[in-house]
Amino acid sequence: MSSTPDVILARLQAAGSAFADKKPGAREQLLNLGYSLISSLELPSEAIQRMGWAEPARAAHCRIAVELRIFELLKDSGEQGIDVKDLALKTGADEVLIGRTLKHLAAMNIVAESGTDRYAATRLSNAFTEQRYRDGIIYTHDVAGPSFHGLPDYLKNINYALPTQLTDGPFQAAHKTQLPFFAWLDQNPPYLQIFSSYMGAYRAGKPSWVDPGFYPVSERLATGFDESDGSGVMLVDVGGGRGHDLQELKEKHPSLPGRLILQDQADVVSTVSGEGVFEATAHDFFTPQPVNNARAYYLHSVLHDWGDDDCVRILEQLRPAMKPGYSKLLVNEIIVPGRNAPWPTTSMDQLVFVLGAMAERTESSWENILERAGFKVTHVYNYEMGSESLIEAELA
Repeated sequence: MSSTPDVILARLQAAGSAFADKKPGAREQLLNLGYSLISSLELPSEAIQRMGWAEPARAAHCRIAVELRIFELLKDSGEQGIDVKDLALKTGADEVLIGRTLKHLAAMNIVAESGTDRYAATRLSNAFTEQRYRDGIIYTHDVAGPSFHGLPDYLKNINYALPTQLTDGPFQAAHKTQLPFFAWLDQNPPYLQIFSSYMGAYRAGKPSWVDPGFYPVSERLATGFDESDGSGVMLVDVGGGRGHDLQELKEKHPSLPGRLILQDQADVVSTVSGEGVFEATAHDFFTPQPVNNARAYYLHSVLHDWGDDDCVRILEQLRPAMKPGYSKLLVNEIIVPGRNAPWPTTSMDQLVFVLGAMAERTESSWENILERAGFKVTHVYNYEMGSESLIEAELA
């Protein structure tokens, strides 16, 4: 049963105190309660208005603002802001159009009004001037957006069966392609670049497995590390994109010994510089792992893009390279709880569903996959109210 506004307000007060005390998970709890408060107060007609056109208009106008570099112009204008007439002159867009666009973005708390027909930047709109967040707006609107918009018709056309094929899902129907999502990205380089850029920002500000209180890096990895064993590799980031996780690991644990190795497709690692932090090498994770006896083999948001059988194939490539009793497998993924799943978890489940006909998994599902691949789970680490968990496993 949903809570009443009075109950939610009391919980908000408690969560606010926890947030002031910088307790883990307090920020996320405040967000959840804020959404719960809105749902408990708005009329059904207001809910339809919000979902049906207020939020779609916000997304569309943010995409337009990115194209016209409106967020940059607001940032440059300082606290005084800039009026609609000047914005129209600087962007070349119609003055009335710009005014109506910004009025809605102000109503949706993206920008601020500093006067009549005058607008100023906010913390959020300033963030949208960063390339990684600009790319996030483009990616979600241009690539993911059509897949969600076409989902009802797609499911109706297949009699509401469950899509399970990488080449036949909502994404293919929306973009009129038979290519899997990542193959489509390869064929559309601008969006490949945009996607890769945004992936470096998706987790920014969220709890990370290398943060204190999440995974005991020193205890589980540094302790017992044998630098003389084999190639002296501490961690191999399999399918690690541009190495954001390795950069963060070294920044937060600068005394961590051993080599760090990034592995991804050749066209990805060719644009990466480890800057003395890690070594970048091309590797297809469906082929045998070339780095032997590393302390840890790490996969972050790799397996949720693949079906169970493919996950087993990927993990089986690691087994011959691992040293029994020494090497660890670290799987950093979302684990869907049995009940009260938070919206970041359910929304990511929906994203992988429309893009790849895949799903986020429960703990038992992950255990089953790891067992099939010849591993045993030693511990599951998570962060209070965090959306991701770290599964530590060893050879069975």
